[in-house]
Amino acid sequence: MTDNTAAGFDKFPAPVYRETVLAPLFESSKRLHAAALFRVHYAHAVMLAEQNVVPSAEIDRILAALRDIERNFDLASVPYTGEHEDLFFVIEAELVRRLGPDLAGKLHTGRSRNDIDHTLFKMALKEHQIALFDRLHGLIAALLDVAEREKATLVVAYTHGQPAQPTTFGHYLCALAEILLRDIERITAAGRALDLCSMGAAAITTTGFPIERARVAALLGFAEAQENSYGCIAACDYATGVYAALKVMFVNIGRFVQDLGQWTGFETGHLRVPDGFVQISSIMPQKRNPVPVEHMRLMASLGAGHCDAVVNTMHNTPFTDMNDCETEVHAAGYQAFAAADRLLRLLADFVRAVQVDEARVRRHIDESCITITELADTLVRGENLSFRQAHEIAAHIARLAVDSRRPLSALPYADIAAIFAKATGRSLSLSEAALRHAATPENFVAVRERQGGPGPQALAASLARYRAALAARRQERAAMQRRVADAAKQLDALVDARMPR
Repeated sequence: MTDNTAAGFDKFPAPVYRETVLAPLFESSKRLHAAALFRVHYAHAVMLAEQNVVPSAEIDRILAALRDIERNFDLASVPYTGEHEDLFFVIEAELVRRLGPDLAGKLHTGRSRNDIDHTLFKMALKEHQIALFDRLHGLIAALLDVAEREKATLVVAYTHGQPAQPTTFGHYLCALAEILLRDIERITAAGRALDLCSMGAAAITTTGFPIERARVAALLGFAEAQENSYGCIAACDYATGVYAALKVMFVNIGRFVQDLGQWTGFETGHLRVPDGFVQISSIMPQKRNPVPVEHMRLMASLGAGHCDAVVNTMHNTPFTDMNDCETEVHAAGYQAFAAADRLLRLLADFVRAVQVDEARVRRHIDESCITITELADTLVRGENLSFRQAHEIAAHIARLAVDSRRPLSALPYADIAAIFAKATGRSLSLSEAALRHAATPENFVAVRERQGGPGPQALAASLARYRAALAARRQERAAMQRRVADAAKQLDALVDARMPR
């Protein structure tokens, strides 16, 4: 028979529970949520006074004691002893020591650790979201700046791992910028649930005290109070939604980084990486390893994994209050934002630094015959052919170029004219100069002026739209940050006004 007394199982907390659960959670809470917890205390206390739930004079004493604890109690150095269950009770104990249990206990009127915890988690996630937007804005700005600089720089666009058509580096970078703008929209939409305050839900069904939930929400910088009190405690979509959207961002960036790995590789070699981003081999003197590309791929994968840790933890959990959506899983999720911060910073500067090897790109364009699509289109327009017939003629010309190991630009005009005559039964009317011009990559890009294309005017219009969209997203982020900051100032002023003179 187990001796529970000797093992420490008959007194809370059992040693193993303290060491494996409560102590680690206490340290995480101190580091991640203590500052927000004091703000929740202040906002709730101010509301209790304004609603006459607790007399103003008593709230003044409570606020003064809270301010003293926040400023003078060295919470960071407090070890977990098991005397108090968690951070909330440690602070409450300090409040009791200063005010006595009766007065100190009035702060908790009309609330619970349940609504407090979810409010803290939302406040922390909002801070991470705002910081993420700053980094995303910086990366998008870098992509657009380089796209503007490289708007005419030719590159090879690939499909299925093979050279497909020429485009420009600017056009290619704009594709990622556009996706990242959508990532901001996705994360913003998911984050709207973060802006709904859980305070006032209490344990799960609100309270009989005449509290004002909207007031606390405003004082904490939330857009409004979350409507359903059960959902305030049981719903975790504010976390799963944000991390699901964040994972999409990691996947998007990871795919782009995979291209960087190919483009910087020796066989392709379309991008040259400056020495500041190159590591050498310990034994092979010739090696120039663009290792940051691998690290960015790793950061994207790890970041996506941290997002999965949050979302997957919620799978098959009950729709109720549960520890599965509390400090430990949120602490794991914050690592996704840390990975994003590193990744977005590194990628922004990496994109600014790399240079297109234009000579090598042009050689590969010639070797791969990827301007042949425009040659077919030119035959449609200039020779009044159907697209299918022109495409078949262009395919024969491309095979001739590949088989003879000559670039399209070096094929004899007579050979091209012979292929045309055999297919159509008539002579080619396009001049050699017109045919040669049609097959150049510059012409290929220049004529593609449809919306979203790489043509100069089309790309300029896209860049203008992306810059306008980025400016709008920055304004939204600034408005969100300003609302939170203004609420903090208002709350500080209200608390300051109640301090003893």
